[in-house]
Amino acid sequence: MTLHRNSFRMKRGALRRRARDVSLVLAVLLCATVVIWTWDRTPTSAFLPPESHFLKLETEEKVERIATNAKDSYSSATPFLNKDTKEEEKQGEEVTLSETNQGKTPTIEEKKQQHEDIVTEPKSRKTPAIEENKLEQVKHEVPVGEAKATKKKHIKKTNLDPESKILATDEEKTSTAHTKSQACNYAKGKWVVDDHRPLYSGAHCKQWLASMWACRLMQRTDFAFERLRWQPKDCSMEEFEGSKFLKRMKNKTLAFVGDSLGRQQFQSMMCMITGGKERLDVLDVGPEFGFITPEGGARPGGWAYRFPETNTTVLYHWSSTLCDIQPLNISDPATEHAMHLDRPPAFLRQYLHKIHVLVMNTGHHWNRGKLNGNRWVMHVNGVPNTNKKLAALGNAKNFTIHSTVSWVSSELPLHPGLKAFYRSLSPRHFVGGEWNTGGSCNNTTPMSIGKEVLQEESSDFSAGHAVKGTGVKLLDITALSHIRDEGHISRFSISASPGVQDCLHWCLPGVPDTWNEILFAMI
Repeated sequence: MTLHRNSFRMKRGALRRRARDVSLVLAVLLCATVVIWTWDRTPTSAFLPPESHFLKLETEEKVERIATNAKDSYSSATPFLNKDTKEEEKQGEEVTLSETNQGKTPTIEEKKQQHEDIVTEPKSRKTPAIEENKLEQVKHEVPVGEAKATKKKHIKKTNLDPESKILATDEEKTSTAHTKSQACNYAKGKWVVDDHRPLYSGAHCKQWLASMWACRLMQRTDFAFERLRWQPKDCSMEEFEGSKFLKRMKNKTLAFVGDSLGRQQFQSMMCMITGGKERLDVLDVGPEFGFITPEGGARPGGWAYRFPETNTTVLYHWSSTLCDIQPLNISDPATEHAMHLDRPPAFLRQYLHKIHVLVMNTGHHWNRGKLNGNRWVMHVNGVPNTNKKLAALGNAKNFTIHSTVSWVSSELPLHPGLKAFYRSLSPRHFVGGEWNTGGSCNNTTPMSIGKEVLQEESSDFSAGHAVKGTGVKLLDITALSHIRDEGHISRFSISASPGVQDCLHWCLPGVPDTWNEILFAMI
């Protein structure tokens, strides 16, 4: 009896253990079923981290572009040295390294190492003058240790048929779309005929315009060049009005600091503000800025005028090299002058606090004739320069531009109301020689008609890189001025010697008016 009870208890315990095992298996199966069911209805991406947590790798093309951009970034204190130093020394040229070679205006095909330009040109409007005077680009200048980047030129020729279309590559379309989303690039566009031009009369603006630049007072008889207006590509440019300018510049000072091309821009601005009319109420405030004709001097170091109704001052200071130049012996009239490449003009150091809009330029005085004739001796760090590479004119010019632009940029935080611009190089158009060797610019047919400037970067390589990474903006006028070779004073100057032409300075009214229109739009 007792044995039977024990056997029964053993069987019951075994059954309980088996039931527990079965329950455990069923629970596992149930959990697995739930997991599988949930997995089938939930996308895999739900279990991954957000997209922002991933490290995005650039494509090969983009990586190359980033590397190129990094290579193009320079410290503003780094001197730009040209590898063509020996060739420049041999030539003893009267032009800068960024100008034409031996007086000949090179065509686009001859300029192999330049920024990418896209110019549209109608097939049905070709003329010998236009073919001979193709768009010239400024020669690149590169720093020591850098190879010159070779970029292929593109010239797109189109018919005048309005229905004709230019097929752009995907890269160009992407670039265009990106540009439209950015601020207007006033350097891109074309010249169009405007019967409402010019903005003033060159014959009547005698109060502000030097007679040597007023082509209406010369022997020139064709004035079609006065009726061209610059039209930016993807935006409209506000029509310049003197009253608008004065209102925008109320209680402010606009200063042009540079060479004779800067003086032309200054005189152009004065004529544009006044409409070329005489203004007896405008005050001469030159002495406030140290503009006094020195004893025995022909003229002061600049001019400054104030419009009393808005207390607006417009001035120009002569600084052909945009660096500080000081006599080594002030008591000796024949003394040499220290040309401090790493110091801004003394005028800027003294009067920058009184300026609200600053426009700087230099370029055409960086030649052996000017340096030797003026007895300028290059100095760096307060002592004569001993760096042979820096002594090359193109390199010294680039070093100076970078140095002055960098200094102005460093001063901007101290002058919150100051807007600073560096104007790119104004092109020369001598053909067949230099100004003193028979060079000429006889073309009177605008080669700009039917052409469009579409390049993204400035043709003035040095200027473009000088302002990069600084608070100074680029007033880029080089490419748009290159296709206006008919706008120079040429052979019509009354004071010119026989056989000597001026293919550097512009007739006024003329191309410099456009520089000021762009400046007005940018301020």
